[in-house]
Amino acid sequence: MSAPTIDGIAQARTAAARESWAEAYGLLHAQDAHPSRALTADDLMTLADAAWWSGRVDESVTARLRAHAAYVAGGDHRGAGLASWWLSYEYEGLGRPAAASGWLHRSHHHLDDEPPCPEQCFLAWTDAEEAAGRGDRAAALAATRRMTRLAVRSGSPDLLALSRQAEASALLADGRRTEAMALLDDAMCAVSAGELTGMFTGWLYCLALTRCMEAADFGRAVEWTNAAMEWCAPPWTGRPTDADAVPTPPEAPAATALPMAVPSGENPFRGVCRAHRVEVLDLLGAWGLAEAEARQACREVPVDCLESAAAAYYAAGDVQRRQGRLDEAAVSYAHAHELGRIPQPGLALLRLAQGRAEAAVAGVGLALACQSDPRHDVLGRARLLAARTEVALAVRDVRGAAGASTELAALAGDVPLLRAMADTARGAVALAEARPEPALRLLRQALAGWLELRVPYEAAQVRMLLAAVDRTVGDEEAARLELGAARMVFERLGAVPDARRAAALLTRRRLPGGLTVREAEVLGLVASGGTNKDVARALVISEHTVARHLNNIFAKLGVTSRASATAYAYAHNLL
Repeated sequence: MSAPTIDGIAQARTAAARESWAEAYGLLHAQDAHPSRALTADDLMTLADAAWWSGRVDESVTARLRAHAAYVAGGDHRGAGLASWWLSYEYEGLGRPAAASGWLHRSHHHLDDEPPCPEQCFLAWTDAEEAAGRGDRAAALAATRRMTRLAVRSGSPDLLALSRQAEASALLADGRRTEAMALLDDAMCAVSAGELTGMFTGWLYCLALTRCMEAADFGRAVEWTNAAMEWCAPPWTGRPTDADAVPTPPEAPAATALPMAVPSGENPFRGVCRAHRVEVLDLLGAWGLAEAEARQACREVPVDCLESAAAAYYAAGDVQRRQGRLDEAAVSYAHAHELGRIPQPGLALLRLAQGRAEAAVAGVGLALACQSDPRHDVLGRARLLAARTEVALAVRDVRGAAGASTELAALAGDVPLLRAMADTARGAVALAEARPEPALRLLRQALAGWLELRVPYEAAQVRMLLAAVDRTVGDEEAARLELGAARMVFERLGAVPDARRAAALLTRRRLPGGLTVREAEVLGLVASGGTNKDVARALVISEHTVARHLNNIFAKLGVTSRASATAYAYAHNLL
């Protein structure tokens, strides 16, 4: 190997400046192999960055440790403080909180007595995150504003955009949504215009998408997930691309594949951004692509971002559950749990679909009780409350359902996604309470909301509820129109259990023997050879409820056996 030259160092610095990290890593790594030309502290920090972008996290930490030592030896407190902060950040990602805490303390030691400087922005950001974690919203907001002052003074577009995002997060936690979103939009302008370096671009996309989903701002989530995936798309240069569309992912790996480190040279943010995109695709009804993207995200997520892989597995489980693939959904939820995510409310709804109503009630109730700060994740709380309403109605706990739907309505405010969820829940409760007029009003509001958001599955579910209300008031034609529209959506999505239920309800007109619609559904499934467990799964009710329906059916029809009831069903075209 030829001896390194000063030109090699210059080339490495130029490569790093244009964020060609694989090239920079190769040049600096070669230089570092020759002690006669030792790297400076700044060059070691660049080597650490290049190693991180190349998926070599351990090498990144080693290079940064050496950079810190070099800064200390040279009396450069600002450099040492920045290196210490980055070591804290990387150790935290590697699951070593004690080491992270120690290096954060060292960063304060180096920087706290310095005059105002850009490096202190990172400490202010950490202070804000820690204050938010302990629920001290005032301290979090104060820290973000200190960060903004330092960023403005520095003149760094990177630090200014990051400080805007941090302040937006603190404002959201404080309930000041309008101010927060204005600041977030400001920060994302810098991202979309290509004004930021790669690390800060990746941070801003990840943080902004997380905030948008937690705040249920679906419109921004759709816009920014698409932009994020364009930025991540290969060939990646660290700057936004002109890609017109997100490429179709490769064929999904086996369901048991677990996350792995990103291969050298790839964008470490790709898997994280893809995991956010899965949630958006799920709501938009692109279930096939959502599941494939979830599998791909789990392959691409870096080892220090496994919570993103957990979110992807959870989203895949939701798709599988609604398509009736219950065993596969159970596996996906188990993977999400293995990676640290509580798989609720999806797991509770899976148990309901399996006829295990008691487990469903317990699961969603415990998840609600364990949520430490509902304001931190408004959408997560709303989904739990919506599931609590559904589960309670399935076990005829109308009072419990009413309480959950009322809390959901109070939480929703004027946020369109949350409003549609609340109107759906309250409409379902009004139907259960035999109050058709408010049920129709609420459910029509909910349907309009879901259609405007372009969220097809939930819109179809509302149509099923509207059909039930229409039949209650004797409007058979309106009921059939709603059922037909719902069935088309369910079939397109592959939501097999829901499609079957809609099809079964479409065949019902005037029911003989005084049977209710639900009793006719139960009888039809029993006559087709279904056990009580089969019926419970198909209709998403408990086996106890199936048995009660059968007792009522036997009494109304004057029969004493399943065989006699089956004969009645055939004679009256109830199959």
